[in-house]
Amino acid sequence: MRLSELTWPQAEKYFAAHDTVIIGVGSIECHGRHMPLGTDTIIPDFLLAQIEQKTDALICPTIPYGATEYLGDFPGTVNLGPELLYQVLSRVCSELYRHGARRFVILNGHGGNRQSIERVGFELQRRGALLAMLNWWLMAWDLNPAWKGGHGGGEETAAILGINPDLVDRAELYAPAGLRDLTGELRATGMRTVRYKGVEVDIPRVTASVTDNGWVGPDHPETATEQWGRDMLLASADYIADFIGEFQKIDLEKACKIF
Repeated sequence: MRLSELTWPQAEKYFAAHDTVIIGVGSIECHGRHMPLGTDTIIPDFLLAQIEQKTDALICPTIPYGATEYLGDFPGTVNLGPELLYQVLSRVCSELYRHGARRFVILNGHGGNRQSIERVGFELQRRGALLAMLNWWLMAWDLNPAWKGGHGGGEETAAILGINPDLVDRAELYAPAGLRDLTGELRATGMRTVRYKGVEVDIPRVTASVTDNGWVGPDHPETATEQWGRDMLLASADYIADFIGEFQKIDLEKACKIF
């Protein structure tokens, strides 16, 4: 059931009997030379389409932009920043709360959004509501460790291949990440990390100074397959639907009590 497809009397009827809403939050940002800018929005939207028939929870329109300052130098990236994303999501949730929503399931497609989503969750608890943040790519790791991946690597590439192979530029699929080390001993391991004598250290850098490609991780995109993507997405959708059923059983009065 989609909020955008309901009339207002139908929405009124829903909130009279239900208090659960699902909101996708994505991003428009670089995912390497081979992947679409909308990867972090396309995947949650696909998952929402899969679970629509598996749950009675109301699906709200996805927020397509996110907080992605570190990727902002790549053309096409649109960064709301954590403060503005927080304000947008907080307002959306407050409006839904006003209509009767008390259980908020946020299907998140981008790691940079987590701080803003968490902040909204703390506020909702103080109002007697609960927010669950489902970071699909982390859930996939837990469902099957073989699916673990980085940014724009095999995991995300497999997901897009499973949704629409035409969205992946195969001519760029095998390009190396091209991480730039800081010294011979400070070896880049991620967007903001280096490894020194076996220990990872955070040295925040904008991603364009770390790699001129834009994908980062241990899972090279060339490892991705359509079958991996389909299996991973379907397993994730089944898990999300199952989770929502359990989330709806929570006693909110007890769960939201402080002290």
